Amino acid sequence: MEIAFVLALLLAALVLFARETLPVDIVTLLALLALMIAGILTPQEAFAGFGSDIIIILASVFIVSGALRETGVVNWLGDALDRVSKGGEASFLVRMVASVAGLSAFMNNTTVTALLLAPVAGIARRRQWNPSKLLMPLAFGSILGGTCTLIGTSTNVAVSGYLERAGLKPIGFFELTPLGLLIVMVGTAYLAFLGRHLLPDNPPINLTEDYGLREYLSEILIKEKSPLSQQTIRDSDLGKLGFRILKVLRDGKPKTPRPDFALSAGDVLIVNGPVQSLMKVRETEGIEIRPDVEFGEKELKVDELEILEVLVTPESFIRGRRLQDLDLPSRLGIVVLAINRHGRRLREKIKSVRLETGDLLLVQGARESMDALRASPDFAIFGEQNPSPHRGKKGLLVIAFLAMGVAASSAGLLPLSAGLLGAAVATVLLRCMPMHKVYSCVEWRLLVLIAGMMAFGLAMEKTKAAEWLAEIIVSTLSPFGGIVVLAGFVLLTILLTQPMSNAAAALVVLPVALSTAEKLGLNGRSFAIAVTFAASVSLIAPFEPSSLLVYGPGKYRFADFFRVGGLLTLSTAILVIFIVPLLWPLSKPS
Repeated sequence: MEIAFVLALLLAALVLFARETLPVDIVTLLALLALMIAGILTPQEAFAGFGSDIIIILASVFIVSGALRETGVVNWLGDALDRVSKGGEASFLVRMVASVAGLSAFMNNTTVTALLLAPVAGIARRRQWNPSKLLMPLAFGSILGGTCTLIGTSTNVAVSGYLERAGLKPIGFFELTPLGLLIVMVGTAYLAFLGRHLLPDNPPINLTEDYGLREYLSEILIKEKSPLSQQTIRDSDLGKLGFRILKVLRDGKPKTPRPDFALSAGDVLIVNGPVQSLMKVRETEGIEIRPDVEFGEKELKVDELEILEVLVTPESFIRGRRLQDLDLPSRLGIVVLAINRHGRRLREKIKSVRLETGDLLLVQGARESMDALRASPDFAIFGEQNPSPHRGKKGLLVIAFLAMGVAASSAGLLPLSAGLLGAAVATVLLRCMPMHKVYSCVEWRLLVLIAGMMAFGLAMEKTKAAEWLAEIIVSTLSPFGGIVVLAGFVLLTILLTQPMSNAAAALVVLPVALSTAEKLGLNGRSFAIAVTFAASVSLIAPFEPSSLLVYGPGKYRFADFFRVGGLLTLSTAILVIFIVPLLWPLSKPS
């Protein structure tokens, strides 16, 4: 009964992870509560993962990554890429993927993708290349680069912590580097010589057309005694009907449509809204409507007004919140005209849409507001390179602190958690990272997920659910040899990373893999390393956060990721299956 309960709970968690009806951290906490209520885990066992040094390591990595961003190190790399972009598209792609992978070995790959997306898109436009040919390789390069070191991805850190709790030696900082570098080289060669030819040749984004604004642009003339006269834009009847006022012409001169701007008879309004509402407004007295006005981005950029494409990043404070709750006109001085979510046009009732990582917002605002937006770490301006807040010495200090922390832990002078925590604290003390931004850099949901899934792995061990699953796998695959069993776990991990996060998939499979290795008399470390790599090389769908970030800007379809990433996933999986036994022999060490 305990085995059935744990496996049913795991299945329910997987379904909730896939459907995203609840945040992953809430699902994880509910699972822990269920395990405690059922008496399978004690409170001490359920919450032990939150006191693990793995959580300290990950939090420290997030802070150091934020400091690298804050000090302009990543933007410096974008500048460097721009300077060396004189070659052809293929040669630039190779340099870009190699650079991104190297940076991602020591930083969160989602952060790397978010920060370099704008510079790479800008380079593509200046060189008259299609961004779709470069943005997916950018995301894939950052994901593959994370396989090179222990801190390259949270999955590596989580598996290392689980091994240590299971009484095995934790993963060394550079233990994964030989195979990780081989995966990066194979991935780079594939993307440069084959993958880029499989990528779609999507035309660059045209702001007004790609957001569907032409269909909804209309011109409204306010007549005498109109109910709109003297109404502010914020409280106008047009706003209640779902219209967004893009431009106000008064006596032939454009006025900034701020929320507190009072409308007047004789004003001509350029509005964006649903056609159904246009039909209702047409019958209203005191206004004259001329629908389907032809306006492009130049007409929207009047006087001090500009429009920009803004990418919602994982660190953005607006992620997960609705536009109507954010009050962006008052808070940032901008108006959201439209939202593009992975190629789908969301044009009606956008105020009620909960924003997600990777959403592209078409925003309009005064030039000073746009300049503040460009400098904000909460957004990436697509097609432009954000100005670096700092350069030079502080960026070098962050790199030096990280190098010292890694060197001290590699030499056995300090535990890795202490070395990285020291680097994180030093960046804050020397003001490389403002204190008010420190906590916003940490992916708290991911920490809760990993800590909770570590406890779930313990529950699978205590109830012998892992052993029961291991027996099924052993009886099915063991006649074909240990390497086939290893391949089965690699495939299982790759499949599980589709509905759930990489770290969660690895922690679900790991206890079963270790039990299977024990039953077969094989080296459990070989299986653990294979599961670790398998969780990081699954690129067949755009569910990885780095891939979600480029989905909309690259105008990709789901099939594009399956076509390009499927072959790359197959190639890297084959490498893992055959190289892992060479570097980590399947036979138990004597």
